[in-house]
Amino acid sequence: MWLYNIGICIYTALIRLTALWYPKARQWSQGRKGLFEDMRARISDKDRVLWLHAASLGEFEQGRPIIERIREEYTDYKILLTFFSPSGYEVRKDYAGADYIFYLPADTPSNVRRFLDLAHPEIVIFMKSEFWLNMLTELNRRGVRTYLASAIFRRNSVFFKPYGWLWRRALNDFSAIFVQDENSRELLGSLGIDRVVVAGDTRFDRVLAISASVREVPVVKVFKGESRLFVAGSTWGADEELLLPLINENPDIKFVVAPHEMEESRINRFMQRVKGGAVRYTACGTEVNADAQVLILDVVGILASVYKYADWAYIGGGFGAGIHNTLEAATFGVPIAFGLRYKKFKEAVDMVALGAACSVADTEALKGWFNPLRDDAEHLAEVGNMARDYTLKNCGATDKITKSIFG
Repeated sequence: MWLYNIGICIYTALIRLTALWYPKARQWSQGRKGLFEDMRARISDKDRVLWLHAASLGEFEQGRPIIERIREEYTDYKILLTFFSPSGYEVRKDYAGADYIFYLPADTPSNVRRFLDLAHPEIVIFMKSEFWLNMLTELNRRGVRTYLASAIFRRNSVFFKPYGWLWRRALNDFSAIFVQDENSRELLGSLGIDRVVVAGDTRFDRVLAISASVREVPVVKVFKGESRLFVAGSTWGADEELLLPLINENPDIKFVVAPHEMEESRINRFMQRVKGGAVRYTACGTEVNADAQVLILDVVGILASVYKYADWAYIGGGFGAGIHNTLEAATFGVPIAFGLRYKKFKEAVDMVALGAACSVADTEALKGWFNPLRDDAEHLAEVGNMARDYTLKNCGATDKITKSIFG
């Protein structure tokens, strides 16, 4: 454990050092300043606290259905929400569904004790893949009911490595682990972990809620007009290079491209290379250039609603660390394509197997997927229906998790 603690200290020191140059590291460091004083001022000793922790924005969206179910049905609890990453905290720090929203402090023994003394949670829920060893050890020592939700385990993960004994031991600190699939339950069983419930993935419940309450996006509606629309969400440079020839070869198709990060130089280069013309969402105001072929979605928070207007979707990230959220598009009955790095995402693997989604290696493969869907309306509807049906059949994890926790 001492090696782990040294590692945490080194990691924290490096973040503080790189904060001199990198904005995200600066947010990580500055966001934790005054944390304990803020907690002391806001959290009452009389509060019954339920704490949910999400590493970043994706895990928050996964945990959001649980938060909102608890808010609706278990009103005695105050909800504490924490984030590890600035990409989650900075976007959702004003989320109305939680009573308190903070960064999680670095996982040192002293930080853990101070945090738990102030938060005094009765119930703790970690989303998907958060294993802070000092925090879990202290929660277990204090007898706090602690759960892991929407988790998925694979044979090649650290838990099954010879050097993973600390993480294997940490699994015993959970009161129960809610996993996405039977394979995860079996893998945990091979480690002697039997407090496991196959509950599914709460993201399906979240995207169903999004589709039911989706709002209009007038700029996109006017931009699309009577044309068909291809939405490329959370794209990186490699994705945009893949898409550009497809865009230029299909001048009668409108495209919305939503970059994952707003890198000005990259966006400007991309816009200049679009033969049919490109406009920015933020530059449209009340007037929309409906003659342009591409709309750059240079805002955060509306992509899920934009998929409502799509006839096809491409999800970025598959040529980097891994693809982004495919379910937001699938719930609207949209055929989906993405890059090669998708196999860590169960829903993507499932949809590829069903034929509702396609992994592409290059532009020619993208065209091979797109052209038949473009030219055959019946085929387009069939593939889109498979995507939507898949999301509907996999809803219900939130019910299973909350009923198990609260009885």
